[in-house]
Amino acid sequence: MATLVQILIITGMSGAGKSAAMQSLEDIGYFCVDNLPPALIPKFVEMTKQSSSPLRKVALACDLRGGELFQPLVDTVLELRKDIALQVSVIFFDATDEALVRRFKETRRRHPFLVEGGLLEAIRQERAALEQVRLLSDVLLDTSDWKPARLKQEMVHRFGASTNPMPIHLISFGFKYGIPIDADMIFDVRFLPNPHYIEALRPYTGEDDPVYNYVMQWPASQEFLGYLERMVDFLIPEFTREGKSHLVIAVGCTGGKHRSVAIAKHLKDHISGKNEVFLTHRDYHREA
Repeated sequence: MATLVQILIITGMSGAGKSAAMQSLEDIGYFCVDNLPPALIPKFVEMTKQSSSPLRKVALACDLRGGELFQPLVDTVLELRKDIALQVSVIFFDATDEALVRRFKETRRRHPFLVEGGLLEAIRQERAALEQVRLLSDVLLDTSDWKPARLKQEMVHRFGASTNPMPIHLISFGFKYGIPIDADMIFDVRFLPNPHYIEALRPYTGEDDPVYNYVMQWPASQEFLGYLERMVDFLIPEFTREGKSHLVIAVGCTGGKHRSVAIAKHLKDHISGKNEVFLTHRDYHREA
């Protein structure tokens, strides 16, 4: 049986979080198109089905910026739902009038219905215009009290967390060359004995067995790794649940050649198999 094409129609009140939702859906693997006129949706869906590499997860945002072209949305959705190869869901984003007024005031955006009567009246007109679409929706999300992180978490939880494990990037580095600016967490291992001062070990890196074994032999190293492993084992699922798109963990020593490389290598071996892991030794070639 052919795999269903999942079509999410993202719609709702201006200022209720549709743009943030589209960004989150893009992060978890959806092909996203913003402000697509409803009349063009069937043609777009047909193109995706005929493609040599057909899309399986599509999110389409439709709102009143499309003006009168927005009106056929109800008929379009009803027609798409007749296609047994499609799984069509309408996600309606809503919020209280008070929350929407506050957001428009904070962002200084112009409401698409704002002509006369002020912002509150524009919001009420839009709500009335969208009532039929609201009744058609499969999922109604009230974002009145949501922060951006909560909205992203909701998208990941509902539409893709289980099939898109969070990638993790491990970086070893030397503090003498600066801290990685994209690191989410930084661990300093300069407290461990330094192989640099062992002449026979100095030419090697933490990827080589002589240095790796030297770094790992100390009780402090084993105790630290125990804490570190338990910490990342706890944090990775929590970050995934929160909706984080990727995680960067940096491990630093003085020159980025010995201790940090060995610890980062060990951490990669520990995490691999649970998530997609990339390892970069940023500075280990800088030391002659």
